[in-house]
Amino acid sequence: MTIPAPFDEYRDTVHPDWIDNNDHMNMGYYMVVFDEATSAWMRHIGLDRAYRQAENITTFCLEAHITYDAEVRVNDPLRFTTQMIDFDAKRIHYIHKMYHATEGYLASTNELMSLHVSQETRRAAPMTDAVMARMAAVKQAHATLPIPPQAGRLIGLKSKRPG
Repeated sequence: MTIPAPFDEYRDTVHPDWIDNNDHMNMGYYMVVFDEATSAWMRHIGLDRAYRQAENITTFCLEAHITYDAEVRVNDPLRFTTQMIDFDAKRIHYIHKMYHATEGYLASTNELMSLHVSQETRRAAPMTDAVMARMAAVKQAHATLPIPPQAGRLIGLKSKRPG
């Protein structure tokens, strides 16, 4: 089976109720639409509804960073790609890129760290061997992709100190 690098399946459109007073997509809806892209990604890597029910697990977001690279407006078509950066037995580090689907420009990125969690204990739990194998295959397929410059960024100001 061929593994896409990057994963490129999820599509959406900027809904009219997502528009703010600046006549572009409100920042709160970026997380909403990126969450839908995450659901598609989780299905792709094997952490789908059937797995979650069979194993009594879920995933929690530990950290998320969004960049706002260019505006999108009402009814703009959106295309999402996802790249695995790394993983271990309990965590997955990945980044989504949101593009204007017809004009092709990068509109936003969303870097995430997700945790594999037991629904019974509400604590981190190791993934099954089958999911770990799938993750390893995806990571290998994505290893040839450059790490996006938005990944791993810190937020802050570079202050100039007097001489």
